[in-house]
Amino acid sequence: MPIIHHHAKINILVCVRGHPFDRTAFDAIFQDMEDISATMVDHPAAQALMNPEAMQHYDALVLYDMPGLDFEHATEKPGFIDPTPAFKQGFEALLQQGKPVVALHHALAGWPTWPEYGQWLGGRFLYRSGVINGDKKLDSGYAADITYTAQNIAPQHPVMAGIPATFPLCDELYLAEIFEDDVTPLLRSDYDFTAQNFYSATAALNGQMDNNSGWEHPEGSNLIGWTKKALNSPLVYLQIGDGSSAYENPYFRKILHNALTWVIGEKG
Repeated sequence: MPIIHHHAKINILVCVRGHPFDRTAFDAIFQDMEDISATMVDHPAAQALMNPEAMQHYDALVLYDMPGLDFEHATEKPGFIDPTPAFKQGFEALLQQGKPVVALHHALAGWPTWPEYGQWLGGRFLYRSGVINGDKKLDSGYAADITYTAQNIAPQHPVMAGIPATFPLCDELYLAEIFEDDVTPLLRSDYDFTAQNFYSATAALNGQMDNNSGWEHPEGSNLIGWTKKALNSPLVYLQIGDGSSAYENPYFRKILHNALTWVIGEKG
């Protein structure tokens, strides 16, 4: 009887929780990738897997999570939760080892009390005013369901292979802290990243949704996709991915698939 050789699938661990999302629609993105086998795990259970030993059979880590924030019980919302020393040690060891990472959308807000985490991802979404690299920064802004044109500014990069120079997206954008000097830019938005086009994250948590009165956030970066090294790990961050209109966008899916195969190839 002839032996049928099945090509081994790429195994990825997808960490979720901390921000609402359509689980079925999000999972479908990975189910539709024929060469990908995705395992979705929620926080806090996911934290037990983010270390070299537990992730040895996974080729890459996808962060679609927002850990370290308590939106329900704190007097001043959100409350901040520190990562445990064991988790920090395991996660840092994973990056030292060079495990490939792709981070999406609200992952930029994760672990607000852990400065290195933001440095590794290449930016920070602040739910409350905070200090970034020694400078006081206002809370970040959000703008949901924005129709904009994404601009492929790195057409030679493998993550952007097969992506046109511009393409339309409808998604949520952030007026956040982006560490442009530390990243290799891939994708920009033609949207105007000024305070009047965004709403204060802190105001929203205080019951004032879509409010920016008196919120004088300085103009921000229009960079919505990049690569960088997180310690020894190749990392891609994409701000795209709030909901179904982004999930179903064929260019987002293509960039995400490219990102997964590229970070895994970069591990060397």
